[in-house]
Amino acid sequence: MLRTAFAGTPEFAVPTLKALHAHPEILLECVLTQPDRPSGRGRQLSESAVKQCAKSLNLPIHQPESLKTEDALQWLQTLQLDVLVVVAYGQILTPAILETPRLGCLNVHASLLPRWRGAAPLQRAIEAGDNKTGVTIMQMESGLDTGPILAVSEVPISDSTTTEVLHDVLAEVGGPLLTKTLLALAAGEIKAQPQPTDGVTYASKITTADACIDWTASSERLMRQIHAFNPVPGAFCYANETRLKIFRVEKFSTDMQGPPGQLLRVNDHILVNSGNGTLRILECQLAGGKRMLEPQMVQHGSAPWVIGCQLTSGTA
Repeated sequence: MLRTAFAGTPEFAVPTLKALHAHPEILLECVLTQPDRPSGRGRQLSESAVKQCAKSLNLPIHQPESLKTEDALQWLQTLQLDVLVVVAYGQILTPAILETPRLGCLNVHASLLPRWRGAAPLQRAIEAGDNKTGVTIMQMESGLDTGPILAVSEVPISDSTTTEVLHDVLAEVGGPLLTKTLLALAAGEIKAQPQPTDGVTYASKITTADACIDWTASSERLMRQIHAFNPVPGAFCYANETRLKIFRVEKFSTDMQGPPGQLLRVNDHILVNSGNGTLRILECQLAGGKRMLEPQMVQHGSAPWVIGCQLTSGTA
């Protein structure tokens, strides 16, 4: 049995936690996750997705404010771990902690390293127009996602791929890949390989400014931007001074006449002109409203935000 601890916080980490728990050769000693934080309009304490999952599996849960203390290090050492698995935990591990487990610390990272190290690899891959991404199992070291690679699994990206969809696909890929890799590592069947020095890119944190739509951009650029920031923060612009978030679009078969940003209704389609073509809006949301699919938008066709409206670029 491999004595294992798991450190993770958001929903993306949950499938890997479940995969570890289900494997008969892996013994989960503890689950580490971020402390409960205030959230929502009421600012009530909220448990992380990983904590909720760990509770449902009756696993021991540890929520330290920091792992940089001597007490945290000593506690981890008492577990006598074979490995610590880390998936979007949200805390930096000290060199001493990285060296504590017998097999080290393994990270499930949502990109094909060394491309898209850092905070937002899914969004930046879609935004950049990459035709593929994937999951990398990495042996952790002190640098930002710089550790040697144990395994990778590729996933294609199409024009219609959104971060919302890609998140769920990669989350499900990560669990089986991690367990397979962990067992092979313990058996001495694989050895980590250093990351290539070429092709390094950094996925910087998402800002509100990143999601501001400029309709003079090309339709290809706009599609990537809109799909990259679905669901959050949501690419946005303004329609008659009302903030409008757009979540999914596709190229329309016919380019309509008119300036960039002009919003049109053609039959049952809601269209908008870009800098070099016309896009069909498949899903959007008005300020204070719910996300609407195209059939629901058509029902609002007489509203001034649709017919002939000139969408203007958002400001952060």
